[in-house]
Amino acid sequence: MSHIYTGIDVLRECDYQAIAGQRVGLFTNSSAVSSGLERTLDVLRAAPNVKLETLFAPEHGIHGARRDGELFESGFDEALGLYVHSVYGENLRPTREMLAGLDVIVCDIQDVGARYYTFLWTLSYILDAAGEYGVPVLILDRPNPLGDAVRGPLLKSECTSLVGRFPIPIQHGMTIGEMAQMINALWLEHPSRLTVIPCAGLQRTMTWGDIGIPFIPPSPAMAHFVTAQHYPGACLIEGTTLSEGRGTALPFEITGAPGLEADILAHRLNAFDFSGIRFRPYTFRPTASKYAGVDCTGIQAHITNPRAFDPITSWLGVIRELRHFAPDIFGWATAGDSLNHFDRLIGNTSTRDAIDDGAVLDDLTIGWNLAAIEFRGQREPYLIYE
Repeated sequence: MSHIYTGIDVLRECDYQAIAGQRVGLFTNSSAVSSGLERTLDVLRAAPNVKLETLFAPEHGIHGARRDGELFESGFDEALGLYVHSVYGENLRPTREMLAGLDVIVCDIQDVGARYYTFLWTLSYILDAAGEYGVPVLILDRPNPLGDAVRGPLLKSECTSLVGRFPIPIQHGMTIGEMAQMINALWLEHPSRLTVIPCAGLQRTMTWGDIGIPFIPPSPAMAHFVTAQHYPGACLIEGTTLSEGRGTALPFEITGAPGLEADILAHRLNAFDFSGIRFRPYTFRPTASKYAGVDCTGIQAHITNPRAFDPITSWLGVIRELRHFAPDIFGWATAGDSLNHFDRLIGNTSTRDAIDDGAVLDDLTIGWNLAAIEFRGQREPYLIYE
């Protein structure tokens, strides 16, 4: 096991020279910690030559404890003794008033490496606002828990939202610092003056087990590393009427609904022999979210070979099978407007129609490999690690 050091460790080792004497706004949450498990906000607050003025909080709040989609207002946090600006809800993009009086915005947050996760897109709004109002941005980089894998379709422009703003695949294989450099250079109306402090010792080939740092939950339903491994595919269940396991101890590892024939379903899914994953019948009762307080039957997915496991193809196969195995139970979740939520997640409006029409899995993933190759070429100038 090789221990790497994240951006906050490197910044501290360099005596905070990059922000010395400056008034700092910090975009973060409880997932951002030093190698000693100190919160980045505490590290900066204790730094003798740094003035931490205010905080910016993404979805789930500054403490990472709010449920998915829960809106919250800006306000003074008594426990932290700092004002926290909400950049999730009414103001996705920081206002001029939020940035007034700041010399720099420091960003340190643990992303999970999947396009749906909103932290990256909140960061993109911060970069754009900082560019417009002339505030430099410093990103303290962190590893991508999912490594260098590039998988899934590119996001189409008609499906943009806070779970995907720009044309990247579901798994982009980049750190948040690398991704920010790409977004800042290619797609923002007001690019910021951006600096990234890289991790020390990080290599592209490293898996999370090689990295040697604890997995800190970045949100309530992302409690363990195995959750993050499933998430790029299992999150697609959110776009259906089936439970994705929220309100249980196994979010994104299970799926089901009342009345599913769990034993038959597990047998049918295992017959597809998806690489690196097996399914078993599972019964659960969510305490929140879909089917709260109701017994559900379905499956639990177990990763048997992490290097062979392709979460997006595997879980898309699960959805395809459920659509035709249990058509009276399965449904597509609406998004409250003209788009289905599944379309926003998968990044196009054609995959859902193809599933409804009975397309086989190979047809659903046509073009993904070519898209991955093209994206790898496009991202090359913005990579930091070899």
